[in-house]
Amino acid sequence: MTEKEKRELSSLRIRRIFGYIFLILLTVVCLFSFYILLINSTRNHVDIQKGFSPLPGKGFARNFNNLMDNPNLPVFRGLLNSFIIAASSAVLTTYFSSLTAYAIHAYDFKGKKAIFTFILVIMMVPTQVSALGFVSLMREWKLINTYVPLIVPAIAAPIVFFYLKQYMESSLPMEIIEAARIDGSPEFRAFNTIILPIMKPAIAVQAIFSFTASWNNYFIPSLILDKKDMKTLPILIAQLRSADFLKFDLGQVYMLIALSIFPVIIVYLFLSKSIVQGVALGSVKG
Repeated sequence: MTEKEKRELSSLRIRRIFGYIFLILLTVVCLFSFYILLINSTRNHVDIQKGFSPLPGKGFARNFNNLMDNPNLPVFRGLLNSFIIAASSAVLTTYFSSLTAYAIHAYDFKGKKAIFTFILVIMMVPTQVSALGFVSLMREWKLINTYVPLIVPAIAAPIVFFYLKQYMESSLPMEIIEAARIDGSPEFRAFNTIILPIMKPAIAVQAIFSFTASWNNYFIPSLILDKKDMKTLPILIAQLRSADFLKFDLGQVYMLIALSIFPVIIVYLFLSKSIVQGVALGSVKG
């Protein structure tokens, strides 16, 4: 090995070391809030008010029992409600956005560019702008205190559509679609059996984002749901935080927030396998 090659190798090692240190620091910063959350869920209200502690407390069982015994907080019912809404929204969002993106990508028809532009314009409109009109419409249709307004509108997701459309342009050659048509496969069957498996990594990414966004959504559910047994976890957390001074318990608040993140982590771990497999498959093909 020449002196020049030795210097380049040494420089590469130094850059890698700084890169690893930066990534470790970034990981610590990202996970520190979760660490505080888990630690505080094991501490009682008085200890939490004293300030930060790096060690867990002894109030885990007490916080958990107080939370479960709270008659105003149906925790497991809230978990089930949030899971039904988030899972249904994620399925509808990814499937119909994939279907829309496939129609724009694979077909040539009059008004195609106008429809694509219209969807992108809709993507720029924030939810809060149309919230009051949406709630009034749901009240007129007698859909208040139902899950329909929180699940069905997930079909129209411009951001998910745009991401899947861009993924199709880079990873879905028209030759595959044409080969399926030549073999006599119906269009809808070709989409479900050929296109969707190819889109699996992108769908998994968007399913995670959609599930998390719906799971953490507080604004629209708080306007739609007011029955005790239909409330979602973000509403219950807000209800617990707004308790009066005598009943306010930070230990219960942290315990409920800690319980609410575990389903999201499980869904992420389940779907992240598809992302890793997709990346590995793409690298082998490359």
